[in-house]
Amino acid sequence: MTPLSEAERFARLRLARTDRVGPVAFSQLLQRYGSAEHALDALPDLIRNRGRTGYAIPAPDAVEAELEAGARIGAQLILWGEADYPEALAAVDPPPPLLWTLGDPALMRRPCMAIVGARIASAGGQQIARGLAQQLGESGHVVVSGLARGVDAAAHLGALDTGTVAVLGGGVDDVYPSDNADLYRKIAERGCIVSESPVGARAQARDFPRRNRIISGLSRGVVVVEAEIRSGSLITARLAGEQGRDVFAVPGSPLDPRSRGPNELLRQGAILCEGMEDIERAFASLRTLRESPADSPFDAGRPDQIEDDVLERVEALLSPSPVSRDELARAARLSIAETAAALLELDLAGRATLLPGGMASV
Repeated sequence: MTPLSEAERFARLRLARTDRVGPVAFSQLLQRYGSAEHALDALPDLIRNRGRTGYAIPAPDAVEAELEAGARIGAQLILWGEADYPEALAAVDPPPPLLWTLGDPALMRRPCMAIVGARIASAGGQQIARGLAQQLGESGHVVVSGLARGVDAAAHLGALDTGTVAVLGGGVDDVYPSDNADLYRKIAERGCIVSESPVGARAQARDFPRRNRIISGLSRGVVVVEAEIRSGSLITARLAGEQGRDVFAVPGSPLDPRSRGPNELLRQGAILCEGMEDIERAFASLRTLRESPADSPFDAGRPDQIEDDVLERVEALLSPSPVSRDELARAARLSIAETAAALLELDLAGRATLLPGGMASV
């Protein structure tokens, strides 16, 4: 893997912080233009031609400030495409463009397992999470969770001696909840704190689904210990399934609302988890996750200019229901390259939404 130049690293951070450039658009811009530097050069004209206003690429000073904030607290920036980027997370479609880390980022490149669950967890649930985390650590796994109260905190505590990764919604310096401050300090010293958010950012509700996607993406599987039906833990389980990870659920009493989430997962086909032996049995046949080779839809011709009538044809075929790029190309009688380029421009103009797996909607 060829190391990124300092200019390209700077450009990738700047592109990742650009308005409306999420992981899907970031990945496709790199594929279309070959580098973040070239993508940033092309963006202003690309957006201006589509009539988009109020579109902001961060000033270089803002990116320098983020890098300086990370340096002040000893954080390390890892960008997609670098050797230190975790292989399991690189296999996610699409991977997060960057990670800020505090502690030992090499832990993310070891086999990882996630344990998530209720914030207001029972004493029994916390005991299960702590004991399972300890057993996973002793078997060579790094335990990943979200530093929340309850099950998350218990899982981190059980794996402190063997390796644990805490993924945050805010920046890596955002200690939330505050009553986990001592646990945060211990993980920063002996494990790894990870976030996609800028250093200094405070967690907001919209940040937690992204946080959950990283928790599952780093992991070979996700164990859910106590969770109500409408909870972030079930979102993490759903994301894990979409990413091709195994989902494990610890069964519980039907009299406890916190058991409804795991019990529902079991009805949907999750793997019953009553102890470490259930995880080992599943891993005996678990396929290895590898980063898939880049298969750019822009290779065939890589169109630099998309005519307005092509945009209109593609946009007219979109609806709130996600549809694949291949289906759109067939319906619009366009090449895959033309369709991909049109979707990217529509997304950047706020007229479409790019989704993982080559899907799009309005």
